[in-house]
Amino acid sequence: MEIILKEDIIGLGYKNDIVNVKSGYGRNYLIPQGKGVIASESAKKVLAENLRQQARKLEAIKAEAQKKGDALNGVALVIEMKVSANGVTYGSVNAATVAEELKKKGFDVDRKIITMREAKKLGDYTATVHFHKEVLVEIPVKVVAENAEVVETPAEAPVEAAPAAEEAPAAE
Repeated sequence: MEIILKEDIIGLGYKNDIVNVKSGYGRNYLIPQGKGVIASESAKKVLAENLRQQARKLEAIKAEAQKKGDALNGVALVIEMKVSANGVTYGSVNAATVAEELKKKGFDVDRKIITMREAKKLGDYTATVHFHKEVLVEIPVKVVAENAEVVETPAEAPVEAAPAAEEAPAAE
C-alpha cells in the first residue's frame, strides 16, 4: 500500500514522501493518527502541485536545518555513568541522554530526531541527529566511568573538612 506521509517518521520516511507500507500499518496506524494519506492518483497530483509551490519554503527549511547542523558539527560528548566492577553501566545512554547533554552545552535538540544504539557499556558510540532528510549530523559519544573521579574527590574533602572541625572545639 502506498502512503503519502504528512510528517517525518524516522525509519520510514520524511514529510511528503511516498512510501510502501503493509496495509495494516497504513490503515490501522498511519491514516487514523493523521501521519499519512493513501497515495491515490489525485493525491499524488495535489502533492506534486504543493511541492512545486512550496519549493522556496522547503529551501528555507533546508537552509535552517543546515545552519543547525553546522553549529553541531565538531561537537563531541563525554557522558559519565556509574559503572559496576565488570564495566557495565547502571542504566543506559540513549537518545534522551544525548539530548540532555546537548542541552547542557547550549544546543536545543529534540530527542525524537536523535537516533542512537543504546549504550550499556563503556566505550565510543555515535548518535545521529536528523535535522532534515538531507542534513544528518553524527555526534561521537564517549561513555566513561564516573567512579574514577569519585575516588579522587573524597581524598580532597576530608582535608578541607578537618580544619573546620579543629576550629570549632577551639571556639568553645
